[in-house]
This record gives sequence, C-alpha cells and structure tokens, in this order.
Amino acid sequence: MEWASFDVHGEVALGLGLLATAYLLGVGPLRRRLGSAHRVAPARVLAFLGGLAVVFVALNGPLHELSDRYLFSAHMVQHLLLTLVVPPLLLVGTPGWLLLPILRSRGIARTAQLLTRPLVAAAIYNVILAAWHLPVLYDWTMRAHGLHILQHLMFMAGGLLMWWPVLSPLPELPRLPPLGQMLYLSLAGVPMVLVAALITLADEVLYPFYAEAPRVWGLTPLADQRAGGVIMWVPGPLVFLIAMTVVFFRWARAEAEPEDSASGGPTHPVEAPEGGSHGIH
Repeated sequence: MEWASFDVHGEVALGLGLLATAYLLGVGPLRRRLGSAHRVAPARVLAFLGGLAVVFVALNGPLHELSDRYLFSAHMVQHLLLTLVVPPLLLVGTPGWLLLPILRSRGIARTAQLLTRPLVAAAIYNVILAAWHLPVLYDWTMRAHGLHILQHLMFMAGGLLMWWPVLSPLPELPRLPPLGQMLYLSLAGVPMVLVAALITLADEVLYPFYAEAPRVWGLTPLADQRAGGVIMWVPGPLVFLIAMTVVFFRWARAEAEPEDSASGGPTHPVEAPEGGSHGIH
C-alpha cells in the first residue's frame, strides 16, 4: 500500500516551518515592535499552529497520496480541510496588531478593504472553488504539479477571504454584526452545494485522471466521484451550520450580559477583534 506511507514534501515542511517561525517571533519577542505589549493567549497560538498542522496533514502522508494518485473523494476531503478548517483556525490565532504593519501602505489597505467586503469575499471564494472543479481545469491540475500547488494556495487564500467577515481580527476591516454573520454564512456555502450536486448526480466520470487511476478499496471511478460529491454536499455545509450556531449563542450571551450587569450578576467580556485604535493610513 504505497498510499499508506507518510512521505513528507520538503517544500510544504519548509513553508510551514517559516510561517510558524515568523508567527512565533511576531507574537513573542517582536510583539512590542509590532504595536502591542499584550501577550497572545495560548489558545490563540494553539489555534494558529493547529491550522498549520492541518495543512501539514492535508498535504503530506496518506491523504495527500490518496488525493494525488488514487481517489477523487480523498481529494475532496483535502479541499474541505484547506478551505473550511485551516482558514478559520489561522484567523482565530492571528491578533489584529500583527497584521497592522501590512496595512500601512495605502494601496494595500484599500485593496484589503475591497476584498474583505462580504459579497466580494464570498464571490471570490466560490468562483475559485467552482472554477477549479471544472473538468478540464481540474484534470490539467492533476497532471501539472506547479498548477496543483497554485490551486491549493488559491483555496486557502479564498477561504481566508470568505471567513474574514465572520472572524476578522481587525476593527479596520470589521466583522459583520451577528445577524449579518448568520445570513452571510447561510448563503456563502450555497454555490459549493450546487457544485457538489452536479458532481454527485453526474452519470459519467467527469475527471479522466481518476478514471485512469489505480483502484483502491473496491471503489469504481464513478462511485468514488459520487462519494467525493457527497463529501462536499454534506460535511461542507455542516461546517457553515456549526459556525452559525456558534455565532448565535455568542450573540445571545452578549445580549443577556447587560441584564446580568443590571441585576448585579456576573458579566463576561465578549470576544472582539484585536487591533487597538489604530487606523488604516
């Protein structure tokens, strides 16, 4: 079983190692120079490093081998991890002040303001997702390693944009209000469901690469394709539903806190994006 070996790709390990090092330096020894004297909560650090760990697992070892050589369904698992799991972990783990130096450029700041608008962010994410699943482009990606790397980078970048209106760490590029977040999350995943339905309900194999791939686990190419479509169709929207539930209960708790305060009961601070009072220059 060649796919069961845990091969590590040097470029992935190097890239993740550099990113982890830069992050730990930023939230550690360099944080005062970057605009904050406050320590980053351990839970945030774990979230960020956890996001990098998910990338490592997705792009190395058995899942990567199954995705790249054998199963379309395994590739869909990989894509969901890169778009719906990694980006929120990275955003939760990133304090706003760590990003402020990047926004000191007026051009970058204006571009960021445009790209993180909810409609723009959701549209970019869904166009990226849909385009890369077109049979011609998808099959080309599977046969060109450099293009495949670009695909994965675009998935993660699109995922970061899509999650930004819900998890932004910067008041300069703000989150939507809670009700807006729930509406946004209910709509942002709809195009993915449509793509998943087209893949699942197709009567023929859409991706020639997987039609020619060695078979494992007794799955025919069409059964594998339908399994991949179902993976997009069910667990994907479930992530959005879980996020909506979290937003709702945080909103309900925040609404209840003024009453607790007025009655002399305990209050708890509501999590807010970090970034201080800095403006975008």
